[in-house]
Amino acid sequence: MIWNEARECMSRDELMTLQGKRLVGMVKKVYHSVAYYRNKMQQTGIEPGDIRRIEDLNKLPFTTKEDLIQKSPSDYMAVSQGEIIRYHSSNATTGTEIIVGCTRNDIEAWAECVARCIYMAGLGGNDTIQIAYNYGLFTGGLGAHYGAEKVGAAVVPSSTCSIDRLIKIMKDLRVTGIMCAPSYLLHIAQMIENMGEVNHLNLRTAICGTETWSEKTRSNIEKMLGIQTHDVYGFSELAGLGVACDCEYHKGLHVQEDFFLPEILQKNSNIAVKDGEKGELVFTTLRREGMPLIRYRTGDMTMITYERCQCGRTNARIARLENRADDTIVIRGVSVLRFQLENMLADLEHIRAKYRMRIYRKSKLDMVDVLVAMVDLGRQLSSEEEELIKGSVIAAVRKTIGITPRVLFTDIETMQEAAEWVSTVVDERHF
Repeated sequence: MIWNEARECMSRDELMTLQGKRLVGMVKKVYHSVAYYRNKMQQTGIEPGDIRRIEDLNKLPFTTKEDLIQKSPSDYMAVSQGEIIRYHSSNATTGTEIIVGCTRNDIEAWAECVARCIYMAGLGGNDTIQIAYNYGLFTGGLGAHYGAEKVGAAVVPSSTCSIDRLIKIMKDLRVTGIMCAPSYLLHIAQMIENMGEVNHLNLRTAICGTETWSEKTRSNIEKMLGIQTHDVYGFSELAGLGVACDCEYHKGLHVQEDFFLPEILQKNSNIAVKDGEKGELVFTTLRREGMPLIRYRTGDMTMITYERCQCGRTNARIARLENRADDTIVIRGVSVLRFQLENMLADLEHIRAKYRMRIYRKSKLDMVDVLVAMVDLGRQLSSEEEELIKGSVIAAVRKTIGITPRVLFTDIETMQEAAEWVSTVVDERHF
């Protein structure tokens, strides 16, 4: 199934011509509308007239997450506040989120991209699709919702349901498709197995994203539920979910190249790798109005191919993403840098303690423990003191990643590396 054959199956020559035209227009737009980009281009001696075709892309400066974090939203928005109809956030729970403003055209383009992905996964207007991504500042829920509505599917917004209720609704409404994080779907699958409901469901397809997952995880989900799964890619800075998705052949994720221009560069370099070689994924938005991005370094490591797919689509395909160029950790779909987790606990200056954060999986779900070792206390903590410390640690973790951790007390001697670090983060998950 192909949603927009004119765009998804156009010849490479036609596509590159379209990309070049849109790139030229985008560069002019950001130069005259975004002081951040105008200053960066002037610093490197680049003017809009220097960009005439797609081959001129490498003349343009890069954008990084750190660049955007250090700026206020008004510094990188390209339209007036009156043209923004919705705001989202790159990470709704951290103190360093990037605010993303969307115009009406941005929302419509986003829905178009997600609609293409839903069709790619074999779902359409005759299906009932359950959305278990979070609705709110995070882009997962609403992006999936609008895309599902665009293809004419019946939508079940169930992000706030308990798992028991979600499964009951899945059964009662004869849900055929679900969109959620893969780790959450694993947890749901385990519950369905335990309840003996697998053979009583109509579910046949899942579209999973927001976190890295392996072929082993895909295989486990498909075996447990007897369904097909599809990998979807995207994040708030670009448009949310829908930037790329894999088709029924599972030989890479098709990039919506008429909206997003991909590059694969050597890690920490501006040198392009050869087709089929792994490097860092870099994107330039070609139609984004509210928050256009030029050569945005995603930190995701992958490879790309431009060969025509067996499904008939001609747009580029990126390999499944399994690691990053930076030190980002994804916990239940929330991306956070390792140093943010370390600093979060170190900043609890009123508590003289050292910390170790342990990230692991239990019943297919991401879990967090925080071990606390008091420094130079010389006595046993009272129950009241323990509760106050637990409350501070839980509040800090919730604010950063939106998860309630289990807080455990230990002593300095048993905490490895305690003398070397105020806090450490150990990720024990195996993807």
